[in-house]
Amino acid sequence: MFDSNYRIGNGVDVHPLVIGRKLILGGLHIDHHSGCEGHSDGDVLVHSIMDALLGAMNKGDIGTLFPSSDDRYKDADSLLLLDEIILLMKEECWRVVNVDSTIILQSPKIKPFINTMKDNFPSNWNLSIKATTTDHLGFIGEKKGLAVVTTCLLKQYDKS
Repeated sequence: MFDSNYRIGNGVDVHPLVIGRKLILGGLHIDHHSGCEGHSDGDVLVHSIMDALLGAMNKGDIGTLFPSSDDRYKDADSLLLLDEIILLMKEECWRVVNVDSTIILQSPKIKPFINTMKDNFPSNWNLSIKATTTDHLGFIGEKKGLAVVTTCLLKQYDKS
């Protein structure tokens, strides 16, 4: 029997890398010569997670909630935007069962930073963050950009 209290969400975010921007991943500044171009802080990991959560709740995507045409979100801290989604989840009685994210970029090496990144998210999310390269293929392999793919599972609990 189908249990509609569980929902799967999928999030994908891709940004170009540009010289002179800070590289922010999972709320962590990683020392690198390039960072993600974007309206907010360009945190592709947080953006991908937000899109997965919103998708599971059937609430659209981050562009719907935080449009780049709105100057309030210019250079915004993506973790603060995530806090707004967490409040929405609580209002609608959603709980994260798990989140699985894969960061795809050629350099820098991300593995040494993963545990620190995970500390910026709720500890009960069962968050998995992995990193991989494209073995020098495509725009990611040419160090022109990066991407993150996220899947999450949410459970809606009884409001009483």
